[in-house]
Amino acid sequence: MRCLIDSTLDPYWNLAVEEFLLTQTTQPVFRLWRNASAIIVGRNQNTLAEINAGYVTAHHLPVVRRLSGGGAVFHDLGNINFTFVDDCPQGSDTSALFGFFTRPVLEFLATLGIKACLEGRNDLLIEGRKFSGNAIAIHKNRILMHGTLLYNASVSDIGQALRAKEREEIPPEDTVIEGRAVASRPRTVCNISEYLSEPLPIEMFLNQLRIFITRQEQKEYKSVPYTMRELEAIETLCREKYRTYEWNYGMSPAYNYVRKARFPGGNMEVNLYVDKGIIKSIRIYGDYFSNAPTQEVEAALTGCPHSAEAISGKLSGFRLDSYFRNIAPDAFLSLLLG
Repeated sequence: MRCLIDSTLDPYWNLAVEEFLLTQTTQPVFRLWRNASAIIVGRNQNTLAEINAGYVTAHHLPVVRRLSGGGAVFHDLGNINFTFVDDCPQGSDTSALFGFFTRPVLEFLATLGIKACLEGRNDLLIEGRKFSGNAIAIHKNRILMHGTLLYNASVSDIGQALRAKEREEIPPEDTVIEGRAVASRPRTVCNISEYLSEPLPIEMFLNQLRIFITRQEQKEYKSVPYTMRELEAIETLCREKYRTYEWNYGMSPAYNYVRKARFPGGNMEVNLYVDKGIIKSIRIYGDYFSNAPTQEVEAALTGCPHSAEAISGKLSGFRLDSYFRNIAPDAFLSLLLG
């Protein structure tokens, strides 16, 4: 039985490891890992609908799609991720699987005097506050269950990086993104460290968790590093899939995106139809003034990826004040991205 404690903080690589362990290994695995600041979206989600694109762009946050379902989460160094990979128990439903794999984590927290529980489909809570979200992926007869453990994560960054739908203001800006993707359901979150009787550095917490899991489980977990062949396979998967726009954004289901805003130069509304992350059609409406036809901007953005980098590149060739008087380029870009 294999135990992996990863030191890399690269979210692209770490998510590639998850797929490799599920699809290319055969033995049970327990893994602990952390990411530098990043947003991780579920496999079936519409990426742009889950993130605060302006905040993500300003803070250069990686956005990575994982192999498993569930909602979007924010990772930073104050968050610990844990993974179990094993043969899938026959006849077990999803609820039973979440209960089975999260049980040792709850038992470990109990040794620290923290009473936590599994509630709903996949959340771990302390006093009604969420500190862990969990997700499952299945490949043939293998199952991967991984989850977050908010230890001393930046709760303010979580709130700003993810789009909190029920708290969005309507006027003067209004965004509607309609599609077949599955939206996240935000809960009040907390950090485990808030409930400790004495301070405990995250590195010590992580090590104690490792010792507890590997000793308590009825399997003898041994630390087995990656082989050179495994590292090469993971790097290839990372480069060809997890670092690509096509996977992280283009896997999003088709959606209609409508956003309105009021600027010094007038009101504006943008309507986009996006499929596989590509803007298939765009219409810009409003009572703004211009010296050049809006259709030229629309034509340039048709076929462009719905991302800040791609749209900025397309717009760099335009003198936008000629098309949209008294509407700042950054404000127009924000309107297109939400």
